[in-house]
Amino acid sequence: MIRNIVTTICDEVKTILSNIAENEALIFAERLNQAKRIFVYGEGRSGLMGKAFAMRLMHGGYEVFVVGETITPSIGYGDLLILISGSGATQSIYSFAVKAKEAGAQLGLVTTNQESKIAKISDFLLIIPAATKYRLPHEPQTIQPLGNQFDQSVHLLLDAVIIHALRSNKNKDENLNETLRQRHANLE
Repeated sequence: MIRNIVTTICDEVKTILSNIAENEALIFAERLNQAKRIFVYGEGRSGLMGKAFAMRLMHGGYEVFVVGETITPSIGYGDLLILISGSGATQSIYSFAVKAKEAGAQLGLVTTNQESKIAKISDFLLIIPAATKYRLPHEPQTIQPLGNQFDQSVHLLLDAVIIHALRSNKNKDENLNETLRQRHANLE
């Protein structure tokens, strides 16, 4: 029974990720490599996926901050704010997007909804055609509750984007795993 559920979940996520627009993911990776500093934000489980993404960016040598943490500096020109929002309409996330744009930062949105109010003010999008907790008509069917399908897809896709960004970075590291391992926490 559990194996069948796992197989179904994996098949769902594989289908979602096979429908990602390659050019959006490539632009996303390029923007990571161009940014002076990267700021990441999402709410709820999207926020947890954002923190995992930020940690992987840090391991990759990027200067990265999670919005809302006590050590997060002000955002400004040359910086990049990555927002993760399935709906693309969460009011608090929209408020951060507006403030970041006013400060001169670039804005990237990971979402299911390219017509959302946050998408309309973003500099680039990464559309993940997954189900959210709202089960809108354009979203795929899923056996999973809430936004599980979106969260899982975000996690895997952003890992792939980071791997691509690191491999395409002009300062390409031939021993990437060892370099990242050395940046891994050692107070554990």
